[in-house]
Amino acid sequence: MALLDVKDLGVSFTTNDGTVNAVNGVNLTLDRGETLGIVGESGSGKSQLAFAIMGLLAQNGTARGSVKFDGREILNAPAAVLNPIRANHIAMVFQDPMTSLNPYMRVSEQMAEVLVHHKGMSKSDALAESLRMLDAVKIPDAKGRIRLYPHEFSGGMRQRVMIAMSLLCRPDILIADEPTTALDVTVQAQIMQLLVELQREFGMATILITHDLGVIAGFCERVMVLYGGRVMEAAPVHPLFADPTHPYTRGLLRAIPRVDHEGGELDSIPGSPPNMTRAQQGCPFAPRCDYAGDDCVQALAPLTEFAPGRWRACNRSLEELA
Repeated sequence: MALLDVKDLGVSFTTNDGTVNAVNGVNLTLDRGETLGIVGESGSGKSQLAFAIMGLLAQNGTARGSVKFDGREILNAPAAVLNPIRANHIAMVFQDPMTSLNPYMRVSEQMAEVLVHHKGMSKSDALAESLRMLDAVKIPDAKGRIRLYPHEFSGGMRQRVMIAMSLLCRPDILIADEPTTALDVTVQAQIMQLLVELQREFGMATILITHDLGVIAGFCERVMVLYGGRVMEAAPVHPLFADPTHPYTRGLLRAIPRVDHEGGELDSIPGSPPNMTRAQQGCPFAPRCDYAGDDCVQALAPLTEFAPGRWRACNRSLEELA
């Protein structure tokens, strides 16, 4: 049995402009100790998928389908059910650590509060465990820094603090939502290496949400490509990079800068992401796809397994895309 089993997950929001269908019929599974990457452009539904799993959607959001953790249904569960799961089993690292940390509380207070509330520790024991976790995420001089306020840390150090807080209760699953977006390249590499080491040390499963396929290549075992709230392609990482089978995946890979190509313009995917307030009848990528035909506009191809562990949703055959 999969540790996390998501079936036909949909997420929609009621707005003044109409209903926004952010996620449409997504399925995924995650086994213990596994790393799954979810990749796509901004607005593809990556973060809302994670928020639905965590039960953290905005008040105007609605989730439908099924999310089972260790065989137990948790989608739309009441707070009394979700809070212990979010505390002890599924943790999340958010995009911007400065908005996730309370600027009016010392880091020591914020970390200790987690353990006092969820683990019933005394304040002194909670502070000691918080210090050990800051050491684990390689905060320099953790003993001297733990009583500082968030603004006294650099961006990379704040992200390390957020990772440390998410791991305090030793979760089974860590969801990292764009954990390196606001960081420079050197710090990005340090944070990703840290996540690799921590995953091995704690044996947790990880969902990495990103728009950067380079990060996916270096960290994940499987990858799921989202566009317009739908899964376009899903596969183990190495086969997908060696032989992408969906036009959107190919476009994303072509857009990655390469050190072995000198000069010239970077490739890009022409057009813009779909308007999610409009009902999608066909493939959401059809308006931007060089291979799209009338059938792509009229009907969405089902996500089909064409090789062991490899799935794609495309009306064009592999021979047509060759």
